[in-house]
Amino acid sequence: MKNIKHIFLNEVTDQIKSKEAKKFVAEELGYHLKETKKIWIEKGLPESEAEIKAVEQMGSPVKLGQQLNKLHRPKVDWLLVILFVTTLGLGFLPLFSLGYMNEGHFSTFKIIIALISGTAALGIMLIDYRKWKKHVWVFYAIGMLILLLLRFFSNTTVNGLLLLRIPPITIESLMAVPFFFIAWASFLSNTRLKVWQFGILLLIPVSFFLALPSVSNTYIYTVMVFVMLWWSTFSRKTVLFIWAFAFSSLLLLGVISWNTLKDYQLVRFLAFLNPEKYYDGAGYLLLSAKDLLSKAGWFGNHLDKQVFIPEAHTNFVFVSFTYYYGWLFSIALVVILSLFVARIIVVMNKINDPFGKLLLIGAVALYGVQLGTNVGMSLGVVPLISMSLPFISYGLMPTLLNAILIGVVLSVYRRKDITLNQGIV
Repeated sequence: MKNIKHIFLNEVTDQIKSKEAKKFVAEELGYHLKETKKIWIEKGLPESEAEIKAVEQMGSPVKLGQQLNKLHRPKVDWLLVILFVTTLGLGFLPLFSLGYMNEGHFSTFKIIIALISGTAALGIMLIDYRKWKKHVWVFYAIGMLILLLLRFFSNTTVNGLLLLRIPPITIESLMAVPFFFIAWASFLSNTRLKVWQFGILLLIPVSFFLALPSVSNTYIYTVMVFVMLWWSTFSRKTVLFIWAFAFSSLLLLGVISWNTLKDYQLVRFLAFLNPEKYYDGAGYLLLSAKDLLSKAGWFGNHLDKQVFIPEAHTNFVFVSFTYYYGWLFSIALVVILSLFVARIIVVMNKINDPFGKLLLIGAVALYGVQLGTNVGMSLGVVPLISMSLPFISYGLMPTLLNAILIGVVLSVYRRKDITLNQGIV
């Protein structure tokens, strides 16, 4: 009679195909059997009879197992998968319009980028995201290790950014962002996190990002953390205090550092405010983008291959896309890219796990800041920095970063019905 509980649980879990769900169901049913057994014991039944009663009250183990198998079957967010595959395909369009697909290097590497990104998203989806929370310091340490390697062992520089090339791999600071993303979801879902600890954990990576220097990665990292902070375990009063303190500190730092800016930094900022004045220098890119967008029309200039578009397949890919395919297709592209944000927000409202919810919030922040900044930069409403348009700009790391975000969202969605302590009816 001592094994009746285990026999019952084994018969139930035998009907469940998902290994993750098996463990979850066994834990939940075991808990309910224990509580029901206590009730029968309080009514005066001996322990052995109370256990039999508790098991009988559960009903047929086979039928219960079949019902739970349907309930806890791992889910795939096919809408997000379709969006992901669609945008990976759309990423080839700028290369076609620019004539780069005729060059073996560009076409081959773009295909490799798509395959690596798709594989990464699929692989992450299959991993149980809940296990990451236990290894928060490992993720934070890996992010810091990447920054330390770049700070002290970089062997090349591209556009002023420090890189570490270990053929065939090139390590760049953007590689650290996914690790910090997962680490911060864990930090901010921990009720024991203190404000001073938050400050230290935030500022250490920021100081290294700035030292590399990488303004764009400092920007997306900081935005990610402060957006996630709103949904953290801190009280709203504490969050507003942190935001106000950070904003005031940033303004003060800006005033103090204004007279210490280098000439090219000052000119770049002034050119953003008045590009016409610096038309032959820092304002050239902004004026070129404005001119090209004004000539795009609704249906673009498909046949014009002679026009020069600076950074046409990277930072200004939105400009080149609009110029060649027109505003109609450009608006459709922005809508499609924005659907990622909308879909993740919808999924977020179905998640009860605080860690999983913070992962989705962080994914929205990281993805949204890239999308908004790149489009805003092309339209001249955001200062020029190095920022890719998600899945459309050419480059491995920017595409891989966003593929990782999609994989994380799919992993959380896949297990949205397997959350401990939700109870069984």
